[in-house]
Amino acid sequence: MISVTEAKKIISESVSSLLPVVLPLKQAAGLVLAEDIYASTDIPVFPQSSMDGFAFCFADWQKNKKLKITGKIAAGNSESFTLAPGNAVRIFTGAAVPAGADTVVMQEKIKTADGELIIEDEWLQQGANVRPEGSEIKAGALALEKETTLSPAAIGFLAGIGIPAVKVYPNPSVSIIVTGNELQEPGKPLQYGQVYESNSFSLIAALQQLHILQQQVYHVTDKPEEVISALENALQQSDLVMLTGGISVGDYDFVLQAATQCGVEKIFHKVKQRPGKPLYFGKKGDKPVFGLPGNPSSVITCFYQFVVPAMEKLSKRKITLQMIKAPLSKSFKKAAGLTHFLKAVYDGNTATPLSAQESYRLSSFATANCLVQVNEEVTIVKEGELVDVHLLPA
Repeated sequence: MISVTEAKKIISESVSSLLPVVLPLKQAAGLVLAEDIYASTDIPVFPQSSMDGFAFCFADWQKNKKLKITGKIAAGNSESFTLAPGNAVRIFTGAAVPAGADTVVMQEKIKTADGELIIEDEWLQQGANVRPEGSEIKAGALALEKETTLSPAAIGFLAGIGIPAVKVYPNPSVSIIVTGNELQEPGKPLQYGQVYESNSFSLIAALQQLHILQQQVYHVTDKPEEVISALENALQQSDLVMLTGGISVGDYDFVLQAATQCGVEKIFHKVKQRPGKPLYFGKKGDKPVFGLPGNPSSVITCFYQFVVPAMEKLSKRKITLQMIKAPLSKSFKKAAGLTHFLKAVYDGNTATPLSAQESYRLSSFATANCLVQVNEEVTIVKEGELVDVHLLPA
């Protein structure tokens, strides 16, 4: 067996990013840019009013104090003209400021009398309330750097400078292969010896929470030919494959055999941890393959600790669990040799391990908001001692 640290290092060094794809801007939210983006034109392309008010030449106003009102300009008006000296024009937010004008006074700061504009703003300065041409960005300037995550604001910014599509690192497509003769679909009656299948539900929900939506689920019994067939199909269809169950050394555990038969290179099998000791990691070409233990808590723990970092490498998105240091609310003892991941609740101050820590039990995981990591060499953590806390997605 290898340590948790070694396993994570191996995964990080073994997984590379997916090839970039070009996507419409509306489909790129949350993804990571694969190239620098440059502006093709000045934005705005004309001096633009930032207020409803009146546009005029500041020097004219200082000289005359009264300006003749001539016409109005609405946003989107494509007519261009030059404002004559001594004149002002009614203007609205977003409209082009005409040549001959350099300042806009907001409508709350004026009076009109006999067709003339009287400005009552003693603090008004030249250029006020005018967005200069190119003030957002100049033509040819770098808009966003490669490996920027496209937040909603970044998407809006790119749309606002006229970018319709971007080259990004895509989210991986994922296949889940659920193995086991004993598994029954929720909603159907259990026969003696059966258990309800929950692992695919947990994994699909976790993937959806990470906005990884290209998913395929296979359900197979403990027959080598079924596992091999499902794995062959999954490797053709997906960027990453997870198998649950069948990864130990029992008479009905065929995942290792199937992986070998399908040409998957085994990189490691078994990690010094609890839960999830039988964890398997391999690759077929550039495609990561994870064999997760069948117990439900082991599946989710291994997913967050090992599969998510691999998906982060594939997509370049920052999706691994946030880790903080926090004091443990009560003492915890264990034998040396295995790193423990404890289902726990973090209340903003301390982390409290929950009951029902067994790998087959999800009741505590259902209310946990974090995993407390107790490293393999540690045998006791005293109350108040700082521990590593991995915060689960909200």
